[in-house]
Amino acid sequence: MKVMVVGSGGREHALVWKIAQSPRVEKIYCAPGNAGIARMAECLPISADGLKGLTAWAEKVRIDLTVVGPEAPLTLGMVDIFRARGLRVFGPTQKAAEIEGSKAFTKELMKKYGIPTGKSETFTSHPVAAKYVRERGAPLVVKADGLAAGKGVIICRTVGEALSALDLILVQKAFGAAGAKVVVEEFLEGEEASFLAFTDGETVLPLPTSQDHKAIYDNDQGPNTGGMGAYSPATGRSWKRS
Repeated sequence: MKVMVVGSGGREHALVWKIAQSPRVEKIYCAPGNAGIARMAECLPISADGLKGLTAWAEKVRIDLTVVGPEAPLTLGMVDIFRARGLRVFGPTQKAAEIEGSKAFTKELMKKYGIPTGKSETFTSHPVAAKYVRERGAPLVVKADGLAAGKGVIICRTVGEALSALDLILVQKAFGAAGAKVVVEEFLEGEEASFLAFTDGETVLPLPTSQDHKAIYDNDQGPNTGGMGAYSPATGRSWKRS
């Protein structure tokens, strides 16, 4: 069985490491991969969002299964394209990936179906968003709507910090198109936990809880990053809402 893993980070390294343990797997490719992954798989000079190149390679080499790690190719519709070509692929469709690709969409989805979530409002206008922040007060969380490599969520302890975050996203365009909209959300006090599950639309297979390290400095004092490691299970001491 020939497997292709898409991506180049620690997540994909872990995927390659685990997939390589299967006796059914004969060959693993990774696009684009990294130096660590190269010890276990053949790295390809194809970017993770190079959908044409990835599709062409999968058809040329007759890849039996493609596992997609990053969010970007999923939101671009990679799974839909592969399925249309009769290629077996693991990952959500473009529609399903919108839950990750747009925070505003996800907040509306949760509101629509009564899923508990922090109060929030979505804005495209800086003056309107700034007025809301001043009226609402702090602490708040300001989020770029789209994918921002894990750096688009800014925890703001003061109104001044929230206004600076709005300026960074909506005026300075620090996150490009991902910041065309911002979500200003209620700050929830407590430890973070991730609870993931696999589903095919009918069956749900839950995984153990996990917790990732987002802040760049000790004691969670710095800004968020794309993630600096994780541990599982996460047995949070006092998950609570403020």
